Amino acid sequence: MKITSVDIIDVANDLQSSTSKWRPVVVRINTDEGICGFGEVGMAYGVGASAGLGMAKDLAQIIIGMNPMQNEAIWDKMQKKTFWGQGGGTVVSAGMSAIDIALWDIKGKMLNVPVYELLGGKCRDSVRTYASQLQFGWGKAKAKSILVEPQQYADVALQAVADGYDAVKVDVNEMDEFGNVKKRNLCGPLSAKTLRVGYDRLKAMREAVGPDVDIIVEAHALTDTTSAIKFGKMIEELDIFFYEEPVMPLNPKQMKKVADNVDIPIAAGERVYTRWGFRPFLEDGSLDVIQPDLGTCGGFTEGKKICDMAHVYDMTCQVHVCGGPIMTAAALHLEAAIPNFAIHELHRYALLEANTKTCKYNYLPQNGVYEIPDLPGIGQELTEEAIKASDVITVK
Repeated sequence: MKITSVDIIDVANDLQSSTSKWRPVVVRINTDEGICGFGEVGMAYGVGASAGLGMAKDLAQIIIGMNPMQNEAIWDKMQKKTFWGQGGGTVVSAGMSAIDIALWDIKGKMLNVPVYELLGGKCRDSVRTYASQLQFGWGKAKAKSILVEPQQYADVALQAVADGYDAVKVDVNEMDEFGNVKKRNLCGPLSAKTLRVGYDRLKAMREAVGPDVDIIVEAHALTDTTSAIKFGKMIEELDIFFYEEPVMPLNPKQMKKVADNVDIPIAAGERVYTRWGFRPFLEDGSLDVIQPDLGTCGGFTEGKKICDMAHVYDMTCQVHVCGGPIMTAAALHLEAAIPNFAIHELHRYALLEANTKTCKYNYLPQNGVYEIPDLPGIGQELTEEAIKASDVITVK
């Protein structure tokens, strides 16, 4: 079997105006035996999807003619023969990840088994799931909610619980008391008044849902070490499940300092790439939960290695998921196969029809629990209608 062409698909959707540059980029690898595989560049959010698309295009040129079943050899070539691959970084790793996921999809289809079987088989038939990013509301309404008052945070938590979730995640500091997103300076020794805005929102959520619902606090690395520690100590009494990205991961010693001073489990990983990037966090024990994104960390080939390394250090794994349905399906396969699974993330965007209608299958949890797809490969593909509506670059 040989790779004959690669399609890089800038997936058309109507979310960009309402959700801040939402732009999934998908690759489809085609073979001479008629089997194709799908993967996604994990840069659908934030700024950088154009770079991810270009990276996937450049990488596609060096894999034409190779055997798609040799995913380890292809991964090694993408890292070592591109010069920049050995330096790591979001864009290179995201392009590699999309291609790698598509290769595993092909392998599963060729062997007529789900990818989880190729990763060692199931450790579980279903995965507990949490409702993610509640600061933007919950449910299928396309527009973001602007939540300001503590009671609004309590209400949205109750809405997620009513939908069957017993765990939620929220960034209570991302939005200021006037409804502005990411406009506050959250660095340095902040006043109690500044931090109490987030604390009061979080306390209202805890009082609303009671002690049996787990609350994950998202920080998006908007705080620096000083403010992350101060806020973390303030919220310890609210029984937080874990504290995510209290600081950015570029200086691992700062994450360790937070972990040493805050009595809450620490999680991070969506902006950490490959096993080399995760190594310092594993060695210093600063993380309790790792969160590799399969669309940026290096795909299945690398993601499984990262999770296995974390297992040595008693760290559990929650795959970071903030992309289209391709990424959701891929994450479920890895989480089914690893023994050190923690919980699955369901981002609010995953509920939106503009996302779900781009793919053939609409996988969503029931009562806060996802079943694992059992179709060959990753069990998810773009629809022909979505591909026709999108801009497609083909490399042969």
